[in-house]
Amino acid sequence: MEQGNLQRKILIVIPAFNEQHNISKVIYDVRESIPDSDILVINDCSQDATSATARKSEGVKVVDLPYNLGIGGAVQTGFMYAHAHDYDFMVQIDGDGQHMPKEVDKLFLTMSRTGADMVIGSRFLDIKSFRTSWTRRLGIKVFYVLFRLLIQTKVTDSTSGFRIYNRKSIQLLSKHYPDDYPEPDAIILLKKHGLHICEVGVEMRQREHGSSSITPIKSPYYMMKVILSILFSYTRTRW
Repeated sequence: MEQGNLQRKILIVIPAFNEQHNISKVIYDVRESIPDSDILVINDCSQDATSATARKSEGVKVVDLPYNLGIGGAVQTGFMYAHAHDYDFMVQIDGDGQHMPKEVDKLFLTMSRTGADMVIGSRFLDIKSFRTSWTRRLGIKVFYVLFRLLIQTKVTDSTSGFRIYNRKSIQLLSKHYPDDYPEPDAIILLKKHGLHICEVGVEMRQREHGSSSITPIKSPYYMMKVILSILFSYTRTRW
């Protein structure tokens, strides 16, 4: 970890739904790569042993949501915890094992270098180690054009959940965080409040267990709903 951040309070938030086969390795990798961080697993009412498995790791805090809130509600729980406990940084790492904790250093260095309030780890910026389906790549390109038109910002991987936030973005998103399609909508929200967003290329890997809820058949439907959500967020008045 960058020397300037060694004395800062860092919270790693891991939203997880039915990730009993992945969660232990994700926690282990975080411990190995970011030993000075605290880890908070948000168990989004999983139907498997995600919570019990996470609790076996010493020092890990687990929040069990009483209902399945989806990724938006789970991550906002992390923001609320980070804000209430006065963390300097919050890093979101998904519980499916695709995000590589060793890459968090790149997020920190980019935030330090640019002064950004949020840094997104992009699968498509410089690094080509991760391959998604053609339908998802098409959707991400459409979102890229949309963000250029609406907020004059280049975002190559707007659906990436691998992100770091500083105090300003934590404070805002602890109060207002999108429910349905939070990753793209949060970009609009932060920009409308004058916060600075940046990207850096990172490596990601394929999940070892389970599968994405967004199948090729569902992708066009997902893309249209996200486009409508982005447009709604853009036209909505500033909170």
